[in-house]
This record gives sequence, C-alpha cells and structure tokens, in this order.
Amino acid sequence: MHDDHDHDDHDHYHPDDGPSQSVDAGIDEDILATHYHSKKDRVFLRGIVGDYNLGAELKRLRDMPRVRKAREVKFVDGPQAYSRHYIEHKDGITQTFHLHLEEYGPGGKSQKHGHVNEAAFYILDGAGYEIHDNQRYEWEAGDIAIVHNNCVHQHFNASETEPARALVIKTKPMFLFMNMLFQKTVEPRQTQAAPGGAGFRVREEEDDFNHPEEGY
Repeated sequence: MHDDHDHDDHDHYHPDDGPSQSVDAGIDEDILATHYHSKKDRVFLRGIVGDYNLGAELKRLRDMPRVRKAREVKFVDGPQAYSRHYIEHKDGITQTFHLHLEEYGPGGKSQKHGHVNEAAFYILDGAGYEIHDNQRYEWEAGDIAIVHNNCVHQHFNASETEPARALVIKTKPMFLFMNMLFQKTVEPRQTQAAPGGAGFRVREEEDDFNHPEEGY
C-alpha cells in the first residue's frame, strides 16, 4: 500500500462517542433498515451453555460441517458495497474469527466506521483505496490492506466502470469476548448506486472464482 494524504474531512472515532450513527441526506432509511450492517439485533457472540464439562457442546462442535458450500451463501446489502459472510460466530462453527467477501460496485464505497479489532483485506480483483483516520492508502489486486486497531476507516473502489473484490479475515468475536466492545458506524452503507454503478449486479453466480481461464 502507498501512503498519500487525503483532503476530505473525515470524522475521528473515540470510544466515548457512543453507538449513534449519522445518516446522509441521500440515504433511504427504510432501505437502510434492511441492511445487514444496519441491523439493531446483530449477534456478535453466541452463548456457550451446558454442564460444567460442556461435553454436549464439544460433541456439537465436532458434528458441525468442516466444509461450507460458498454458493449457498448469498450477498447482502448493496448497491455500492455487498458482503458475503462465509463464516460468522452466530453460525455455531467458530467463535474466534469472521470470514467474509466484500464486493464494491463501480464507484462504490463501504460504510465508514470504527472498531477495536484489526482486519486483513486480501484484494482479489480491482483497484481502490482506504481512508484510515484521514490518511489515504492505495491498493490493487494481490495486495493485502490492513485495518489497524481503533481507526475510523472506509473502503473505496477507485474504478467508475469495474467492480472490486476483497476477502476479509478478522478476529472481531475474540476482541468482543475480551470486552473490547467499542465500535461505531459514522456513515452507513449507501442505499443508492454510485453514478458509475447504475445497473451493476453483484457477481453472485460467477463460475471462475477469480481464476483466469489461462491460469496464472
């Protein structure tokens, strides 16, 4: 990633700011309420209950599938930023990490937010940039973008004509388990397509899985 100062005025997040979020005038609140990232009842940690030896819980974990069919997991949100949550703590398979695929439509951007945990974005295709605490970082396919602890950040697709995609791995559930609870949405995901993204359909039914026919 390359450093470059951004001239936009981006808010700084502080744990004392509380859980509120701002909503831009161009965002439809009714649509926003249906978004995964705007849900008020998201499950961040699941319960572990039972006898002291937790034998039943151990058996349950061992009986869980070891392979998940990615095609069965659908994208949520949009129309600028879409997410495909392959592994979540609420699924009962793991409690320590969260794995999801992000796709940004042409000209698209994610929500702007802050949280305690780190995250690693492996860029599968496209080119874009991050804004972390007013600092701009460029990325392209093959790069790994790192979101460090306690920064306000947002992800942007730099292309007005092509989508971009990143695989995200984070240990958010573990951080929350250790009472590192501070997080906040500063700007929610957009509910209208970016000018270059009108008519874009998320690549949900692809069959090449980012592998070119001619190979690498």
